Amino acid sequence: MVGLIALYGWVALRGPQGIEALLAKHREIQRLQEQNAETARENERRREHIRRLKDSQSEQDMEIRKQLKLLRKGETTFILPDAPKDSTPPDSPKP
Repeated sequence: MVGLIALYGWVALRGPQGIEALLAKHREIQRLQEQNAETARENERRREHIRRLKDSQSEQDMEIRKQLKLLRKGETTFILPDAPKDSTPPDSPKP
């Protein structure tokens, strides 16, 4: 009888609904909570940007000039090349 209970316990803990599945679900919950927190921070940053655009004429002018790539008389724009995708120095060995 004790052996049967032990076998049932072992199957319950090692089966598809066992400890491994529980740990995987816990990791997934953690990942989703972090993703939700990041999304909430991004939403708050965008709300603040919208609020500044509503309240400030200079902020509106700056955003319009940035999106339309407009310059005021006497201003100069510098266009820099994008940083390389691979950030390792060329002489360092890759793993």
